Amino acid sequence: MSNPLLDTSDLPRFDAIEPQHAVPALEELIAAHRQKLAALLDDPNARDFQTLVVPLEEMSHELGRAWSPVSHLQSVLDDPEWRDAYNASLPLMTEYDTELSHDKRLCDAYQAVMDSMPADATPAMRMLVKQELRDFRLSGVALAEEEKARYSEIMQELATLRASFDQNVQDATDSWHFQTSTRSDVEGIPESVLKRASTDAAENGANGWWFNLDYPNYHAVMTHCGARHTREMFYTAWSTRASDQGGHEEWDNSENIEKILSLRHEAARLVGFNSFADYSLATKMAGTVAEVTEFLTELAGKCRKAAQKEIDEVRSIADGPLEAWDVAYYLEKLKQQKFAVSDEELRRYFPFAVVKRGMFSLAEKLYGVSVQEDQGVSAWHDTVHYYDIRDSQGAILGSFYTDLFARNGKRGGAWMDECVVRKNLDGEKKTPVGYLVCNFPPPDADGESHLTHTDVVTLFHEFGHMLHHLLTQVDYPSIAGINGVPWDAVELPSQFMENFAWRYEVLEECSEHCETGAPLPREIFEKLDASRHFGEALSMLRQIEFALFDFRLHAGFDPASGAKVLETLQQVRDEVAVIKYPAYNRLPHSFSHIFAGGYAAGYYSYKWAEVLAADAFGAFEESGIFDVETASRFRREILEIGGSRDFMEAYVAFRGRKPTLDALLRQSGIGKAA
Repeated sequence: MSNPLLDTSDLPRFDAIEPQHAVPALEELIAAHRQKLAALLDDPNARDFQTLVVPLEEMSHELGRAWSPVSHLQSVLDDPEWRDAYNASLPLMTEYDTELSHDKRLCDAYQAVMDSMPADATPAMRMLVKQELRDFRLSGVALAEEEKARYSEIMQELATLRASFDQNVQDATDSWHFQTSTRSDVEGIPESVLKRASTDAAENGANGWWFNLDYPNYHAVMTHCGARHTREMFYTAWSTRASDQGGHEEWDNSENIEKILSLRHEAARLVGFNSFADYSLATKMAGTVAEVTEFLTELAGKCRKAAQKEIDEVRSIADGPLEAWDVAYYLEKLKQQKFAVSDEELRRYFPFAVVKRGMFSLAEKLYGVSVQEDQGVSAWHDTVHYYDIRDSQGAILGSFYTDLFARNGKRGGAWMDECVVRKNLDGEKKTPVGYLVCNFPPPDADGESHLTHTDVVTLFHEFGHMLHHLLTQVDYPSIAGINGVPWDAVELPSQFMENFAWRYEVLEECSEHCETGAPLPREIFEKLDASRHFGEALSMLRQIEFALFDFRLHAGFDPASGAKVLETLQQVRDEVAVIKYPAYNRLPHSFSHIFAGGYAAGYYSYKWAEVLAADAFGAFEESGIFDVETASRFRREILEIGGSRDFMEAYVAFRGRKPTLDALLRQSGIGKAA
């Protein structure tokens, strides 16, 4: 087999895959699948689960395995050819996906399967077909041919626009740097960050320090740098990326945003919804636009008083008027005054290798699994590692790659994505494989990367997603792992996992001082724990600000007046924010979650799922955080079910009741202030 992307018998052959393989592989697979589908639809006997659905699940699984490396590599490699390959492949995938969703014969075949479902059919089988029929309706399968053609055009254009949006953000981020040889410009920045900046300066043939605009650098400057002009410079660069204020017209996302919102609204209207927000909720736990809006406004009302108190306290120690680029800096100073615990002090206790070992140990305690590295697997970068998760008998449940350190050309942020989805059909079983990607400070000259506690929480978050993907027991790919799970529930396992990074019993195993080897002292943890709620109301209010902006933007879009993006943002900030933002701030232009990712009219789901996660962790607090029975129940009712059950029913089966908002307010330390 000359094209390695067509070899889906095992893991992707990252040592052999090249950009030029992408389009031919996908074209060949899609052509073959079209022929297989035509044969199925022409066969009158292919109208039950085994003869119709199983072959379609096989085909979807095969195509997903070929597409996954293409999508993944363009986001982690500094290679224009991979971006070109991805951009050329995306229309093929979008066209085929839309073609399937508009195939009336295929929809009728699924309906025939549902109508003839035997009494002994499993709940997973019923849920799979039910979700497929729902998705046909949402995709406009019943539209007239002319409207279908327009819907297809919209999906194609949206796919291209989303990719363009994301790539503009990456290009704008990668193009900016700050170089200085003046010590006062970098006053207060941790030595570990300066050491990396010094190395980067040397690599770029410069003196002093060279800072790229990746998140570790940005966070370090905004939190620790005493030079206000440096903070303002970084803030300006970060908050104007890919915008009309960013100085690079070719990367301005203004037009992309307008087109994306307009096309989403048009698509939603075509299939019978008032707005894209209504359309989005058709696949979520929340039922109506009013329900989401009330949830967010109620939460904002409960935490705004506490947030105002926090910002007033920060303002009281500032040397002058408090601007947006001052908040994180003075918040950190105030935290150190109150709790005498700093990110830099904590970093010395969290060597990455130790944190990873402790996190894997936690998974073993909770779920009876072991995590073992396999060094014989090829990858795309020399810092990538590969691990197997095994059950108590040593059988592999799933595996995952880790790509955890920042580098130029790599997409910012942190995420988990699918490489292989679990499948167990016709006697052939494929265990799931995932990608766990972060942007932590790269290893230094000694090969060490030290994490802040915030980094530790991020790692636990993404590992929670990974466990959700890997521990599934659902055999059908389209509803296995994170697939088929309501979008406002998919963050539950990840946010739930974050809570363990705030428990001393866990951090004791995840920490080891870089000089003494001692674990994090109890007294430092107590200060850290006391500081957990410090600034929590501000943080929560900012997330609500993002969520309200996203939801109102999609719920209130009017083609006659256009997107009104900045006006909507300002209205939301006037209503809920306690921080003053400069007029040039262009948050929307780099808000990839909603304009390039899957969170359009769904950013609220972070808070929605956070309520679920806080309430779920309450069960562990009641029984003991390592309680095997509680962990087994969480694994069985939440992590293993994928999209095979109604999620609220599954949650009630785990918790014994529906979740309450009080759990999140109590956990955040906001309840009393509210």
